[in-house]
Amino acid sequence: MRMTLFQKLATAALVALLGLMVVGAVVRVTGSGLGCPDWPMCWGCLIPPSSVDEINFSKLPMEKFKDAAAKEGLDRDTINEQSLRGEFNVRHAWTEYINRLSSGPVSLLTLATFIAAFRHRERPLVFWMAFGAVLLLVANALVGAVVVSTLLKPAIITGHLALAMLMLGALAYCACRGTEDPWQIELKGGQKPLRIAVLLLLAVVVAEGFLGTQVRQMTDQMSRAHVHEPRSQWIGELEQSWKYLVHRSFSWAVLFVAIWAWLLSKRHRVGGPGRVEKAVLGVVIFQMLLGVIMSQIHIYAWVQVVHIGLASLLLALIWVWWFGLSAGRKWVKPMIPDVSGNGARQIV
Repeated sequence: MRMTLFQKLATAALVALLGLMVVGAVVRVTGSGLGCPDWPMCWGCLIPPSSVDEINFSKLPMEKFKDAAAKEGLDRDTINEQSLRGEFNVRHAWTEYINRLSSGPVSLLTLATFIAAFRHRERPLVFWMAFGAVLLLVANALVGAVVVSTLLKPAIITGHLALAMLMLGALAYCACRGTEDPWQIELKGGQKPLRIAVLLLLAVVVAEGFLGTQVRQMTDQMSRAHVHEPRSQWIGELEQSWKYLVHRSFSWAVLFVAIWAWLLSKRHRVGGPGRVEKAVLGVVIFQMLLGVIMSQIHIYAWVQVVHIGLASLLLALIWVWWFGLSAGRKWVKPMIPDVSGNGARQIV
C-alpha cells in the first residue's frame, strides 16, 4: 500500500523519536545527564566548551544550581565555581548536547505532521492524535528542562519516559491510520481474544518499562559510587533490590503474553502472523537474551543501550499491532447532492 505524505511525515517523526530515545539511553548509561547543567544553554554557551577555561562562570545561573542542590538536601555553599570546575567533563557535555540536538528533527517532523493533518480533518481522531503529539512534544521539552534543574530526580525521569511512550502511540496512530484506506489486519475470527492479548501485552511492556527505569536509576547511582570497580560486581548489589528482582522476573510475563498473542494471531489471522507480529516476538526473545547477559555475565554499557533502544522499538511495534486490529472505518470522502439529477457524488 502506497503511503501518503502525511503518513511519511508521521513515520519519519516516529523514527526520529525512537532515535532520540536511543540517544537518551546513551546519556543515561554514560552518566551524562548533567553534562550540561543549565538549559537551554550548555555551560552558558550555545556550543559546549572544549575546556573548562572557556567557561564564563559569571553567566551561569548559580542561584538556580544552589536551589536545586538545596531541594536534594545538599548544602548550598558546596555549589560554587570551584565545585563546578571539578564537575566539568567535555565528553559528558557533548553527549548531552547531542541528545538535545537530536530533539530538533523530532520537533520539526512532529510539527510538520500536525500541519499536514489539517488536510485530513475528515478523520477527526487522526487530526487530534497529531495535535496530541505536538502537545506531548512541548510537555516533554518542559519536563526535560525540569530533569536538569532537579538534578535528575527519578520521578521526573519516569514522567519523561511516560510522555515519550504516549507520543510513540500518537505518532504510530497517525502513521497507520492517516490514509483513505488504513492498514488493517484481516482475521478469520477470534478478534476479541487477540485484541485482549495485544492490549495485555501493551500493558505488561509499559509496566516492565517503568520498572526498567527504576533499575537504570540504580545503575546510574552505581556508576557514580563505584567509579573504579568493574561493572560485573554490580549484579550482586542489584540482586539485593526487590525492584531489580521484579523487573527480571516480570520479563517472563512479557514473553508468555507475547507468545500467547502470536499463537492467537497464527490461529486467527489470514495467512498467519505478519511482519509486525514476527518482529514483536523476535524483539521480545532478543530482549530476554540481553537480560540474561546483564544478569548472569556482565552489565555492558552497550548492552544497556541496545536493551533500551529495543524496548522503545517494541512499544512502537505493539502500538502498530493494536491499531492494525482496530475496527476503523475506511476514510470515505463526503457526498454532496448532484443538482443534475444523477444522485450524489463524492467531493474530489
